[in-house]
Amino acid sequence: MPDPKRVAVLISGRGSNMRALVEQARGYEVILVASNRPAAPGVEWARARGLQTWTMDSRGVSRDEFDRTVSSVLKDHRIGTIALAGYMRILTPAFVEEWSGRIVNIHPSLLPKYRGLDTHARAIAARDTTSGCTVHQVTQELDSGEILGSAEVTIEPGDTPEALEQRVRAAEHQLYPRVLAQFVASRRSLLP
Repeated sequence: MPDPKRVAVLISGRGSNMRALVEQARGYEVILVASNRPAAPGVEWARARGLQTWTMDSRGVSRDEFDRTVSSVLKDHRIGTIALAGYMRILTPAFVEEWSGRIVNIHPSLLPKYRGLDTHARAIAARDTTSGCTVHQVTQELDSGEILGSAEVTIEPGDTPEALEQRVRAAEHQLYPRVLAQFVASRRSLLP
């Protein structure tokens, strides 16, 4: 079984959480940065730092075919843990089953509140006083896996979704590397 400390980060955009995971790596190593968008700015950042990258445009490819291809690439790199970081594709049930217990994600709300998209606008519209972010294991039900860690962010009077997003993202960059390191350590302790 591949070592859990061998991490692949899957991204679709700028990769700010991927950058935090790379720059703050303790107890794990980012072996591969993969993206369904070849022109994603995060891919360029990773390449500029000498990280292994893999991309394939997901447009026009069935979800099953795309996820089978990604899984094969991850196996080729002997990946033990997958960290989703702004990966804007819903994984197929077959992929989640194959990698069960080895996929984590960061979500911009305090789960179980506000699964899915538009989390900041939804929290403001509900007149919540706090929002935040959550790292959780990935299961077949969207944003519903075991919560591994969270961080609260105060919603200020007059906040816009964009302003709240910036503060939540700053909290994500502190939370995700720490929780990923703990997750990897807990899985490594199970190795023979």
